[in-house]
Amino acid sequence: MLLKPKKLRQVYLDHAAATPLSKEVFQAMEPFFVTEYGNPSALYKLGLQANEALNNARRTIAQVLHALPDNIIFTSGGTEANNLAVFGVVKVNPHPASLSQRERGIFLPPPLGEGQGVRARLGHIISTPIEHHSVLNPLKELEKQGYEVTYIKVDKHGLVNPRDVVAAIRPNTVLISIMYANNEIGTIEPIAEIGRQLLRYRKEKGTVYPYFHTDACQAAGYLDLDVEKLHVDLMTINGSKIYGPKGVGMLYVRRGVQISPLIVGGAQEKHLRAGTENVPGIIGLARALEIAQKQRNKEIKKQRSLSEYFYKKLITNNLITNNSFNGPEIGERRLPNNLNVIFPGVEAEKLLLYLDSFGISCSAGSACAAEEGETSHVLGALGLSEQAVKSSLRFSLGRTTAKLDILYCVKILMHTLVLLK
Repeated sequence: MLLKPKKLRQVYLDHAAATPLSKEVFQAMEPFFVTEYGNPSALYKLGLQANEALNNARRTIAQVLHALPDNIIFTSGGTEANNLAVFGVVKVNPHPASLSQRERGIFLPPPLGEGQGVRARLGHIISTPIEHHSVLNPLKELEKQGYEVTYIKVDKHGLVNPRDVVAAIRPNTVLISIMYANNEIGTIEPIAEIGRQLLRYRKEKGTVYPYFHTDACQAAGYLDLDVEKLHVDLMTINGSKIYGPKGVGMLYVRRGVQISPLIVGGAQEKHLRAGTENVPGIIGLARALEIAQKQRNKEIKKQRSLSEYFYKKLITNNLITNNSFNGPEIGERRLPNNLNVIFPGVEAEKLLLYLDSFGISCSAGSACAAEEGETSHVLGALGLSEQAVKSSLRFSLGRTTAKLDILYCVKILMHTLVLLK
């Protein structure tokens, strides 16, 4: 029987799923719930004040991204922003090699079953098998409509080779979507290098295609978001991963990139996202992103040190082996707060529930797929066996994580694993 310690410690190690709202962010948001509640589209004073706050938030985010304010489109979160990037691009640009500009604006995919001409007329998209479901599922829908998608293989650490990406481009490739940093294994993809090679390709071919999108939701607190250095055309960020509010995000769209809205009904967000803007959420997103980027170097150093400490404790206490680490080694190619490890012979979901009973929160795979009971498509793409995938847990550290939290977690793991094996 597993005896519980006299005093349970609450240890939150699932910051990749959601982060607590920063007090500074909440303070910035609060007036827009209570006193400055005007609709930013209204022409009276209260509305104009809300609109000014909205524009200030847009400018703040643009400065962080080294972009222009009108490049920023606010959404309900990362999932909507990813959907807008994928569906929005291909709807306007279904087949860049053969359609005129006029046709690109009015083209609708034909119904299924109209023969081989359907695929020849529709476009091609490049991605990877380890993307978030908010990219993969839209791609699946497009495949049903007749679009073709190439999924570039990743290596055993989850890294994509930029040369493989460029080699996969076809005359009708309209979009490339590759995430900046993986939510499950922390792999940081070479986005800037892919972007540079794409620029070279476009110049040689005399085309603006394919457009390049990156999901930067996990990257925003730790990596450089300068869109000029990354050479991306579209980039997704959300609030819930950077100590901001849930239910708010944004899509960066480079000037000149044409996309079609998912939600229509109003002129908000340059006609690309109808509906009254979530002003408190947007204010919170801007403040959270501003803070995250200012504290980035400090947090990288702190959390990488804690990750190394955690990993060494797991090894020295024989809880895992050197071969039980999923993703790149701790360092430049991995998010500093991410550990994904295999506990051989143990079912991860059972271990997760035991840890939860001791106040420890962590994750088995992506939070977005947890309700469906899916095994991790990310770990599967690395070539892991089904048994290894089902025995893997992700620990993601945060701003308040301390060594005492790590020691407590290791202690509970030592006792729990004996019981489960």
